[in-house]
Amino acid sequence: MTQNNADNPEKNNVIRVQIKKKPETTAALYSEKDVRTIVDEFVTSWIKGDIIIRFPTANELGKQNPLNFTFPKNPSVNAELKIKEHYIDLILICAGIKPASNEEQQKAISEVFKMILMFRSANRIENKNILKDLEKRVTELEKTQQHQLKLVEQITAYLFKPKKTKQQTKS
Repeated sequence: MTQNNADNPEKNNVIRVQIKKKPETTAALYSEKDVRTIVDEFVTSWIKGDIIIRFPTANELGKQNPLNFTFPKNPSVNAELKIKEHYIDLILICAGIKPASNEEQQKAISEVFKMILMFRSANRIENKNILKDLEKRVTELEKTQQHQLKLVEQITAYLFKPKKTKQQTKS
């Protein structure tokens, strides 16, 4: 005995359920776009000379290596150069000068961001021109204010200037 679907109304009632995935929420402070912007601004400032990075020197690296007396050539000098070369290599990838895939570019941006954090935490970054920039801005503001004061005085003098009457103009 087979029952037809028409005979059994319970089988005809099909309920379709569509499950929507919730968008993943992250607790990250900075989005990829934010990190890219920070790295972009940092690298631009570094290239312009507005920021100075004090890379670890060979002496500093040599102090961390207890075996440095056993090597005839000081490996810390090579380590110093490798750190700087690695940084420059990452910058070239970020800038698009050195060919790299999108994934390699994103990795380079993340690495530069990590280096910024490490250098900042080690107090190895200093902003060279912040005082000069601040002085320049204050000077420009003072000039603008003086110019505006002159304009206000001219407008005030024009508005409150006594008007000549017809009799004064005839004589």
